Amino acid sequence: MARSAQLVRTCALTRAEMPVEALVRFALSPDGVIVPDVEARAEGRGVWITLSHEAVTEAVRKKAFSRSLKAQVSVADDLADLTRLRLEQRLLSALGMARKAGQFVTGATKVKGVLQSGEAVALLTANDAAEDGRNKMLGTLKALNHAKREAGMTGPDVPHFESLSSAQMGLALGLENVIHAALTRGAAAQSAVDKANRLARYIAPALEEHTDRIAASGVLLPAEQDERR
Repeated sequence: MARSAQLVRTCALTRAEMPVEALVRFALSPDGVIVPDVEARAEGRGVWITLSHEAVTEAVRKKAFSRSLKAQVSVADDLADLTRLRLEQRLLSALGMARKAGQFVTGATKVKGVLQSGEAVALLTANDAAEDGRNKMLGTLKALNHAKREAGMTGPDVPHFESLSSAQMGLALGLENVIHAALTRGAAAQSAVDKANRLARYIAPALEEHTDRIAASGVLLPAEQDERR
């Protein structure tokens, strides 16, 4: 989609105009409290901030919400952490829907199988996974993505996310601790991938100035391709 056709908003912290996909919205509650509106559906006045834990933290420190709304508002000191929690909850809910739709598999053997079959649209690894198991699964994913490129196949690489703990995924899905999981083709799975991208983008650390920035998939993107720069 051409940029001119994208829905854009202005970040209240940086004053940069950006696509809404690169921002997170905050709403003003009836009692004058700023709350995360991660689905951008709340009625009333709102404030847009760059989709980044770092940016939200800075917006709180610099009182960007009061300045944008031209009013005194109540802002929690831990708003950035609360926003992360909301994004995590949204992703966990989407993973549950994908599981009900039969588009979510768990367990190292099954996950490796769907990766090798080409059915996977995303790999998820618990952020507290053992290094050895994590590296083995990532090796399978990298081999798959390399084979696709060698075969001249178009389209993006299968992304890798490790934004949730094993306990978080297990509790939300009604399973034992989930270490390795994959999303397979389907609308519910794609919805979960979109939400995983937003969470990963929000928590990804900024690297030093004039260097690349970590992308949502865990792959480094050149600065000119990364909208967060």
